[in-house]
Amino acid sequence: MRRFSAEYLEHTRRGMWDDGRDALADLELSSRERVLDVGCGTGELTRVLAAEAETADRERSATVIGVDADPELLSVAREAERKSESDGRIGYLAGDATRLPVGGSAVDLAVCQALLINLPDPPAAVRELARVSSDLVAAVEPDNADVRVASTVGAEERLEREAREAYVDGVDTDVALGDRVREAFDAAGLVDVRTRRYVHEKRTEPPYAEAALRSAARKASGAGLADHRDELVAATSEGAYDDLRGRWREMGRKVVDAMGAEEYERVEYVPFDVTVGRVE
Repeated sequence: MRRFSAEYLEHTRRGMWDDGRDALADLELSSRERVLDVGCGTGELTRVLAAEAETADRERSATVIGVDADPELLSVAREAERKSESDGRIGYLAGDATRLPVGGSAVDLAVCQALLINLPDPPAAVRELARVSSDLVAAVEPDNADVRVASTVGAEERLEREAREAYVDGVDTDVALGDRVREAFDAAGLVDVRTRRYVHEKRTEPPYAEAALRSAARKASGAGLADHRDELVAATSEGAYDDLRGRWREMGRKVVDAMGAEEYERVEYVPFDVTVGRVE
């Protein structure tokens, strides 16, 4: 399984569910008693699930458990939980997505976000999600081949597309899985399988948040592209990567200059497919 830092997850998932929670409607969260968030990372979705599972007319709220194999990410999630007001409704466990540390039918919803795209055997994880759920299984997975960027710095759109295409070709898992998750759901014997698409819009505009300024600085230094160097080289060559990185850094300097003049705007459109299936 591919690993990510807490900083990377914070950057890629920031604000994802601020205005897109309607896409979670098929999870039927208001009726849930026990929810498992598999591959929870730093707990962004875990906290959303807990909030959406709480309704004013219920005597008690659902218990939501996050599971992840990375102890550093779990430490960040637990620290966020200590600062929250969830009244103990959220907990975290260490565990592998294909060998979950809970019994069969232990929860009534098992869900994951951006997990299957990072696994060498997504169907194995879906089978495990189906094993531990008594009712519903859900996966929120992106189609990274269909990401689009609009920017006031023209070179950014072109270079983002070039880098993304090479990354999709060079990575060793299926990061464009998207709505094809339903095939794994069908193979696991889940029924009433349905998918709805949610496009997360990540906007950068004045006044710029500190995270946006850091992201621009990483473009100018080439650090952001270097995070995916192995995948880019695998799809192209060392020379092609060096050439792309040089053009990327030049583009990043233009972004930094435009931000200094408060003239930079960017929107990234990331499609996520929310696939839900029921356990027979």
